[in-house]
Amino acid sequence: MKNEIKLQQPQSSEVKRPGDTVKISCFTSGYTMTDYSMTHWIRQPAGKGLEWIGYMCSGCTGARKDSLKNKFTITVQASSKTVTLNGQNLQPEDSAVYYCARDSHYWGPSLLASEIPTKISTTKHKIASPREQHAVQNIK
Repeated sequence: MKNEIKLQQPQSSEVKRPGDTVKISCFTSGYTMTDYSMTHWIRQPAGKGLEWIGYMCSGCTGARKDSLKNKFTITVQASSKTVTLNGQNLQPEDSAVYYCARDSHYWGPSLLASEIPTKISTTKHKIASPREQHAVQNIK
């Protein structure tokens, strides 16, 4: 009997400022990272359809959507069974619910997504940090 396959993301909702970075981890269990399985990252902006970001697998070069290659990178750490999505220079249009999903050629076409995704909200305006707010107050 095979182990139950699970994909788990930290249950979170993060608010980011324009230009910020994000790191979302996907912890996998129930299979090895070297059995021809690919872990995909997909996002869904509010009120819109799913958008494929890219995939990575242990020992492969992976692939990313051309328009997002400068925005996101995907890394695999087989020893900890973790696949990480790293985003940079976030903008309001990057606000979405982000999912990791597993694909396996070995068992035929199938896709298993994480049960609890990660919601990222990017504000339209830069939010002043506490240090910046304090500096502005001291000028007044």
